Amino acid sequence: MATSTDPFPQRLPTLDLLGVTDPSNVSSSQVATEWLNAFSAAITQNDTAAVADLFLEDGFWKDVVALTWDFRTFEGRKNIKKLLDARLAATALHELRLLQEPLNEPVLQKVFPDFVWLRFCFGFTTKHGKGTAVVYLVPLPDSKWKAYTLLTCLDSLTDFPQKLGSLRNREADHGGWEEKRRQETEFSNNDPTVIVIGAGHSGLETAARLKYIGVPTLVIDKKPRVGDSWRDRYKALCLHDTIWSNQTPYLNFPPTWPVYTPAAKLADWLEGYASFLELDVWTASTITKTFWNDSTKTWTVEVNRGGKGTRVLTVKHLIFATGFGGRPYVPDIPRKASFKGSAVHSSEFKSAANHVGKKAIVVGCCNSGCARHCSRFLQSRRRHHNRSSTFVISAESVAAMLGAVYKEDFPTELADIYNTSLPWAVVRRLHQRVVPMIAGTADKAILDGLAKVGFKTNLGLHGAGLFALFLERGGGYYIDTGASKSIIDGDIKIKNDSAIESFTENGLRFR
Repeated sequence: MATSTDPFPQRLPTLDLLGVTDPSNVSSSQVATEWLNAFSAAITQNDTAAVADLFLEDGFWKDVVALTWDFRTFEGRKNIKKLLDARLAATALHELRLLQEPLNEPVLQKVFPDFVWLRFCFGFTTKHGKGTAVVYLVPLPDSKWKAYTLLTCLDSLTDFPQKLGSLRNREADHGGWEEKRRQETEFSNNDPTVIVIGAGHSGLETAARLKYIGVPTLVIDKKPRVGDSWRDRYKALCLHDTIWSNQTPYLNFPPTWPVYTPAAKLADWLEGYASFLELDVWTASTITKTFWNDSTKTWTVEVNRGGKGTRVLTVKHLIFATGFGGRPYVPDIPRKASFKGSAVHSSEFKSAANHVGKKAIVVGCCNSGCARHCSRFLQSRRRHHNRSSTFVISAESVAAMLGAVYKEDFPTELADIYNTSLPWAVVRRLHQRVVPMIAGTADKAILDGLAKVGFKTNLGLHGAGLFALFLERGGGYYIDTGASKSIIDGDIKIKNDSAIESFTENGLRFR
């Protein structure tokens, strides 16, 4: 439900709002079939008004490349009809078929005691390829069901099939592979079609997908080795999310892989992934100049290859995969030059080994402050400056939230479909209910303990918790991996009653 300070108009279609009782005795397969038959008939007849009428008045249609060649969400019947009027004939949506395999069969889900939906999936075909749709239906008083939200996602392109299985390379290579790979990586005989900037998770995955549909792709990274974006960070870094949400396409982590991956281990995996998938990567390289030619619709890109000179390439596409984090923000605190100790920004912090036995102040109580410093200062005497409130959630609760779909023996491709199936406006409303529930149950002891020692916490932007902060702000949260207990036990002291005024010779002065 919206609060008085909540600017978002969307409301969850609860049973009370819809004027219905719990529909737990229905046949999920029958309801899904009836709705899909009506939807398919309206699509076939190009009756966009009839299609829109199968949605709630404030329903959603989320499209991932299938109809729009873009990532778009359309809210309300009026906008859904506009989408269909513009794109239905152009994309020739057809061959709609209900999916009823394990894990994607129609299922009635009781999300909350007063909120129920029926989820089902169907496959479809367009002029350009095949895709998967996910529908969430809600009940109406007349025993009919209408779509609250629908996702259409294009999975494959007809003219560019992935070179997998029977389409893989079947030619034997007797001694020429190494030279062939050298020429491919150097682009000795041609320019790439695509340049991807950044050889992290997203950059390498994008390059892999493009390579195996036959699109020549070059990845450029300024670091000396693939994986250095993880390798160069602080020594104690370990991923806060689970292995199942970090899988790489075409090559999954082995079943012996730990649930939480150490950063150095992930760095080596990414380096191996680039090698095993035969991705073309130029490391220790930077783009120094670009020019867009509007007549040829191409980019001219100048690349400084470090000790290998400069190359000028002409490509059709530039993809930025440089991560969501920006440059370090270093506050200008007066009299820094007078400080006799060391002042280190979290981006420069590598290890607590040089700080053992020393006094330390950590400014900031989110992941960078708590995860990197608080629980790792060993036997040093620590004080934490809690400037403002922080959203705190345990790593176990994050794992439980992700574990709805990202878990053992659940196909990653289907988990990704479900994870992206809901519009952000809906996800935010769901989290506004889930987050307080977690805070009042699974994480209650941690949060109560922090409150007793004066550590200020919150429930995130508009009470929507971790993902709202991650997506909309890129910070403001701490996924607890142990520092909370040190704070509660008094091993880490908290100061939050004043702002920093300046450095002194031996520390900080507060107002």
